[in-house]
Amino acid sequence: MISSAPDPVRVIDTGMRGARANIAFDQAMIDAHHSGEIPNTIRFLRFNPGALVGRHQVVSREIHRGYCEANGIEIARRITGGGAIYFDPGQLGWELVFSRAAFGGADLGGITQRICQAAARGLRTLGVDARFRPRNDIEVEGRKLCGTGGFFDGSTVFYQGTLLIESDPAEMIKALNVPRAKLEKRKLDSAAQRVVTLRELLAGDVPGYGDIQDALLSGFETDLGISFDRQEPTLAEEARARELFDTEIGTDTFVFELDNPAIDAMTRFGEITGPGGTLRAHLRLEDPQNSRIREILFSGDFFISPPRILFDLETALEGVFVDEAASVIREFFDNAAVGTISLTPAMFEAALGNALDGG
Repeated sequence: MISSAPDPVRVIDTGMRGARANIAFDQAMIDAHHSGEIPNTIRFLRFNPGALVGRHQVVSREIHRGYCEANGIEIARRITGGGAIYFDPGQLGWELVFSRAAFGGADLGGITQRICQAAARGLRTLGVDARFRPRNDIEVEGRKLCGTGGFFDGSTVFYQGTLLIESDPAEMIKALNVPRAKLEKRKLDSAAQRVVTLRELLAGDVPGYGDIQDALLSGFETDLGISFDRQEPTLAEEARARELFDTEIGTDTFVFELDNPAIDAMTRFGEITGPGGTLRAHLRLEDPQNSRIREILFSGDFFISPPRILFDLETALEGVFVDEAASVIREFFDNAAVGTISLTPAMFEAALGNALDGG
């Protein structure tokens, strides 16, 4: 249950938008909530066709850019971590922008479980056996119906999910570069076998979007102990979203920031995969003995909160002696307010070590 006796949660539906515009509105809501301009809010949203990478992913690794550009599929970068996602009008997005205090001080993993279990409960009212599967999926008999992810921004928690209603898995495969190893891990021949839609589960008898929203809200109401007040987005939110779109999130500079010449110039590369996702270290050393880190960049499909904390870690490692890097990483995580889902400091040490060994 949400702690204390909360006021009704605001529910808004922003309808169909482009991928970058939707992400800009995400950040606008977070900023507005953090400054006290809006209350705890659940947002429903839909997308024009779009391919979205996670906050720390390299676009060229995750997206078939040529196909997307030739077929009008917008490429965007999320403000949350995790893997690449394909969106189209046959999916329904849902998001929670809440106070961290509402969850009684739970960590990100605990909040993930509570929200996903609540969403799964609501989806079961539609006649499907939806269940939470760690780290952050909602599945039906081992096939993903809904992917989720989130992070903390100060006292605000932002958490989002994507429900597959009648999406085209074949189009998803053409837009995204799904690693063969990820499919083989689950003994699947294609990404299409990994996902399932409501249309398939319900034999074509798909409820309307309003009914699906009501189902999800019923799960949140029961498991989180909240009530609702449907409203419209505020003019201030819309204005803030437009500014963020124009100056940052809607720009190619933001979307392709990890696909720049600097990453190609990195001379060493290492990665490690664990319960928290795949973490890659791109590394360049300096001085004749290659004893210092000149530059390091971490990428991958992991979740870390707040997302910008990763840039602080990269900065902390610049100029550090190689044999001191592990202790710098441990000290950084000891002193920083970092939230992850099963991503440990040891994974950063291992990725860096693999880069040094493999260079």
